[in-house]
Amino acid sequence: MDRDLVERAAAGDQAAFADLVHQVSDTLFGIARRILRDPGLAEDVLQNALVTIWRKLPHLRDPDRFEAWAYRILVNACYADAPRNRQWASTVRVLPIDRVNDADDYQSISDRDELERAFRQLPLDQRAVFVLHHHSGLPLVAVAEALGIPDGTARSRLHYATLALRAAFVASRARDDLREGRLA
Repeated sequence: MDRDLVERAAAGDQAAFADLVHQVSDTLFGIARRILRDPGLAEDVLQNALVTIWRKLPHLRDPDRFEAWAYRILVNACYADAPRNRQWASTVRVLPIDRVNDADDYQSISDRDELERAFRQLPLDQRAVFVLHHHSGLPLVAVAEALGIPDGTARSRLHYATLALRAAFVASRARDDLREGRLA
């Protein structure tokens, strides 16, 4: 991130802030979408986070830390909005009709759906760590810093999220094996 751009935006330059938003909004939206599992809600949360970022930007102490600071504001906005929007939102996937269907394709869709259900069951704090680490590619130290939590807490949340997802996937495979008459 360009330090000069952040400093100009912090000084009230709207064009500089628009450039900052242009640079980080796709990443922030991806993070919110993956944490909340709802594109519409993620858009709303992103808008609220961007307003908060604009209001609090003059108080940012270190312009070099802008991205981590923006991640923290976004994740906190996700935490704040998620309890108000607890209804389950389905994600409809359109499958092409003209494609040759293989049994593996059905298994792949089933696996994705099972992982999606398991991911929705994770607490938001575990989802946030998982998304920032695996989707955004941040090292756990940077994730902890972005979320304002100790390193050990970030590692613990990632560990428990991974265990829960793995357990859901193994359980799904065991159910499929039983349905097909194979021994687990």
